[in-house]
Amino acid sequence: MTYIKRIIDKTIAEKLQIMGCVVVRGPKWCGKTTTAEQIAKSSIEFQDPVEGEKYKEIAENNIKLLLEGEKPRLIDEWQLIPNIWNAIRYDVDKKGEPGLYIITGSVTPNDEDKKDLHSGTGRMSFVTMYPMSLYESGDSNGSISLKSILDGDIEVNGQKSDITYERLAYLTCRGGWPSAVKISDENLALKVAKEYLDALCESDIENEEKKNINPALTRAIIRAYSRLVCTIEADKTLYEDIRNIYGDVSDPTIMSYLNKLNRLYVTDEIEAWNPNIISKTNVRTSPKKALVDSSIAVAALQCSPKELALDPISFGLLFENLADRDLKIYANSRGGFLRHYRDRYGLECDQVIHFDNGEYGLIQTKLGTKKIKEATNKLIELRDKIKANGRKEPKFLMVVTGSDIAYTTKEGVLIVPIGCLKD
Repeated sequence: MTYIKRIIDKTIAEKLQIMGCVVVRGPKWCGKTTTAEQIAKSSIEFQDPVEGEKYKEIAENNIKLLLEGEKPRLIDEWQLIPNIWNAIRYDVDKKGEPGLYIITGSVTPNDEDKKDLHSGTGRMSFVTMYPMSLYESGDSNGSISLKSILDGDIEVNGQKSDITYERLAYLTCRGGWPSAVKISDENLALKVAKEYLDALCESDIENEEKKNINPALTRAIIRAYSRLVCTIEADKTLYEDIRNIYGDVSDPTIMSYLNKLNRLYVTDEIEAWNPNIISKTNVRTSPKKALVDSSIAVAALQCSPKELALDPISFGLLFENLADRDLKIYANSRGGFLRHYRDRYGLECDQVIHFDNGEYGLIQTKLGTKKIKEATNKLIELRDKIKANGRKEPKFLMVVTGSDIAYTTKEGVLIVPIGCLKD
């Protein structure tokens, strides 16, 4: 099957030129192995159902044998044989060469496993992979790039998105899973996220911990979390909703399940940003709840594209989650990272993108056109507050929308349809 190019391809290739090992982490099914195989010259898959046990036995006797092969060598799902980490680290340190290994992982090791792992500082570089952005899946036409906005060499005026409101609802439900993107039958493509959720609840968490995990409780937690996506609601609210769905369950148990979902890269919360313009006590420091892909929430809530389109409030929150995913991918490719801002006075910024050179941009996300004016006013208010306090001004102000036409307001705010964006 034809490989669909990913934005992260270039990032991995560049890092291999300067580092001995690149660690590609992210949720299952997002395409880590397939992407790494495009670059690697040899590979070994620890989750192979036939060879997996043999690899574990080899690791106990002479783990170096697993490292033999043309470089760069792909070690897939390395956490299944945790001591391979130290073997790779030692080999990279000994050879002192770049481009030796690519290792992928769908689970962050727990504290018990990590205590025996040496730091990879100076030897390993980490990249996080997400399901496909709309540009990678071919749904965004990419007529407006984040790079061009940063460079100031594009006029945002008149570019048109090809994504209709109904189509956007479908894409929010389908998600960016490569296997779904490749399916031409749209009804079948929608089932991929449901299969992902089933696998997650029925086996992935249980296999990851080797413990008896309750699938019904896992579903209840993901469903309750999905209802609060893109909010900064307190955990107390989340816990109460979980109990309303599932029944009596202790706080420590819920916390342990949420921790597992985080380690499996299912939840991907966005940290708060503090521009140091007002007292820290007035800035909300809670992370914004987010899933690695909006389709997980849709599957958990058992919602169809038509139902989502008829519920603008829920659609708006899930659209923001979709935008978060895409902006993370685009920003990461430019050496940036994503944050959010809220304060007790009601001033907010859905996304704040920071870059290595110190530049940053303020972004609001609005599904339709009715609230664009409100969004631009909040961006301008936050920018002016930052200026008044002598802080560095944002490089750009932008509203990412589900509408169809891009333009720049008289105040200089960029109105950009998500169907026009790319890295």
